[in-house]
Amino acid sequence: MANIMIVTCAKIRDIHCMACLKCFKAADLKEGEFANYDEVKIVAMSSCGDCPGLVMPKVGLVMEMADYLERDVDAIHLGTCMVKANKTAACPIEFDKIKEMLSSKYGVPVVIGTHNY
Repeated sequence: MANIMIVTCAKIRDIHCMACLKCFKAADLKEGEFANYDEVKIVAMSSCGDCPGLVMPKVGLVMEMADYLERDVDAIHLGTCMVKANKTAACPIEFDKIKEMLSSKYGVPVVIGTHNY
């Protein structure tokens, strides 16, 4: 089973994906980027930390808490809401750079996107 952390856009999450229902649906049905796993369990969700892009410290706090609570995170997904914010709302995040930084720091795969809805 893959234990997934989803990082969401602090600005448009509840506008585009009310209550992250789309991510939860895609995970349950193993659709979108979750199709690459045999089983999916969302163990953490957090916003990006808001603009101008505070992803690293925000994910750091979540990973510290996950470690404290003895919860493994096998992969980090940057939510589709973040992708949409980057394309439509001048989000300053450079996905390739953040993907490499997160993967290097936490030793887990980082996936850009969650679903196709």
